[in-house]
Amino acid sequence: MKALFVLPLLALLIADSGTRAATPPNIVHIVADDLGWKDVGFNGCTDIRTPNLDALASGGAKFTQFYCMNMCTPTRAALMTGRYPLRYGLQTMVIPGPATYGLDLGERLLPQALTNAGYTTAIIGKWHLGHADTKFWPKQRGFDYQYGAMIGELDYYTHSDGGVLDWFRDNKPVREKGYTTQLLGADAVKYIERQQTDRPFYLYLTFNAPHTPYQAPREYVDRYANIADPTRRIYAGMVTCLDDEIGKVVAALDRKGLRGNTLILFHSDNGGTRSAMFAGQMADMSKITLPCDNGPYREGKGTLFEGGSRVAACANWPGHIKPQVVNGIIHAVDILPTFAFLAGASTAGGKPLDGMNVWETIAEGRPSPRTEFVYNVEPFRAAVREGDWKLIWRTLIPTSVDLYNLADDPSETRNLAAAHPEKVAALQARIEALGRDAAKPLGMIYITQSAMAHGKPAMATWGGKAPAPVDGHGPAITDEGVGDPDHP
Repeated sequence: MKALFVLPLLALLIADSGTRAATPPNIVHIVADDLGWKDVGFNGCTDIRTPNLDALASGGAKFTQFYCMNMCTPTRAALMTGRYPLRYGLQTMVIPGPATYGLDLGERLLPQALTNAGYTTAIIGKWHLGHADTKFWPKQRGFDYQYGAMIGELDYYTHSDGGVLDWFRDNKPVREKGYTTQLLGADAVKYIERQQTDRPFYLYLTFNAPHTPYQAPREYVDRYANIADPTRRIYAGMVTCLDDEIGKVVAALDRKGLRGNTLILFHSDNGGTRSAMFAGQMADMSKITLPCDNGPYREGKGTLFEGGSRVAACANWPGHIKPQVVNGIIHAVDILPTFAFLAGASTAGGKPLDGMNVWETIAEGRPSPRTEFVYNVEPFRAAVREGDWKLIWRTLIPTSVDLYNLADDPSETRNLAAAHPEKVAALQARIEALGRDAAKPLGMIYITQSAMAHGKPAMATWGGKAPAPVDGHGPAITDEGVGDPDHP
C-alpha cells in the first residue's frame, strides 16, 4: 500500500521539476548589445540579413516575451546572480567609466555554481559589472577564462575609450589589431576547439555589437548600399557581422561534434536605443537618426516601456528544444536557475533567488511559472507587470501613473489608470514592497558624490566668455519621452 502511494508521488515530483538531459549540456550563451527587437529576420526585419540567427530561431524556440532589464549593467547583473539588481544597488544606470564600484562581492554568480557542477567556464566579450578594481573582474568572480572588455563602450578598432585601453585576456592587457566583433567571434571558435568532450563548458559570449559607436568594416557597410540612411547602413553592417560570427561559432560546434549536446541561447541585453541620452558617450548622437527598430514596442533602452526590456531572443538545442514560438514570460533572472537545473548545479549557499526554472517553457512551450515581471524599482520611477497588467509609476514631481493591458495593447498606447484604480493600487503596493527591500542605488550615490565634490568654480569674467549655460529643457536620467510630440 505504501509503495502504491510513494511511486505516484515520486513521479509527480519528477514531472514537476522538469526533464533534465542524461548528460549535462554545453551552454553557449550569446548576448548582443542594444540590438533592436525587430532588427533580426526572425522578428520580421526586411532590410538587415541575419541568416544564422534566423536558422537558430526556426529550428528552436523563438521568444515573444523574453525580458531583460532596460540597461546593460542591470541586465548582466541579473543574468549572473539570478536576482533583481535592486537587491544589491545596480538598478540605476550602467557603471560609468570613472566609477569605482562594482557588483557586490557577496553575490554568488552563475559561473561559480556551474564550476562546482564540473563545468569549465569562459567569458568572451563585455563584462560591465565592475572594472576599477580587479576584485570585480570576471576571473575573480568564477570564470576560468576571460577575453574582451571590462567596461561598456569602446572603439571597435582601438579597443579603448578616451585613450584608455579596455581589452584584456585573463586579466592582462592585450594590444592587437582587429574589429571587436570579429575578434570575439574568432576567440570563441578557438575556445570551442580547445574543449574536451568529457567535460561540459559554459561560454558566455557577450558581443559589444551593435552598441555605439556605430562602426563596421567597409565590406559590411557596402552590402547595404540600398539603405538610404547612413547610420542605419552602418548599423546593418554591424548586425550582419555579428550574425556571421555567430554562424562561425555554430560551425565550430559542428566540427567538434558538440552541436548535439550544446544549448545555444541568444538574446539582446536590452531593447534598441531610441533616445540619444542612452546612446553612449563616445559620440554625439543627438544629430543623427538612431538606427534601432523595436518594432511594435514603445520607446527603447533606458525606459520602462516595452521597447526598453522586451528583447529579441531564441534558443536552440537539437532534439531537446521543440521548434516553436514560445509566448511565456521569461525574465533575465530566470537564466541562472534554469542553467543550474540543466547542469545539475546547486544554487544553495547563495542569497535567495528571484529567478525561476523556466526550462519546460523554453523546451516545450509550456506556460511559464512566472506571472510577474519587475521592470525596475528605483527611487524616482518603477514598473511591474502582473499577468497582462503593467504599471509604470514615476514618483518625481510631477508624478504620473500609466496602466496598460499588454494583451490588448502591447504598444502601450492606452493608459487605463483612471478606469482601474484598484489595479493601480495593487501594483503600487507591490512596488512599495519591493522598494522597502531595495538597496540604495550605487549609480545615484556616485552621481551625487561626483556632482557635490569640490572643484574649480565655473566663474564668469567681466567682459569675457561666460560658462556654458545649463539647458533647462535638456534630457534628464528620469526622462522617458513622455509628453514629447513624437510619443502618444
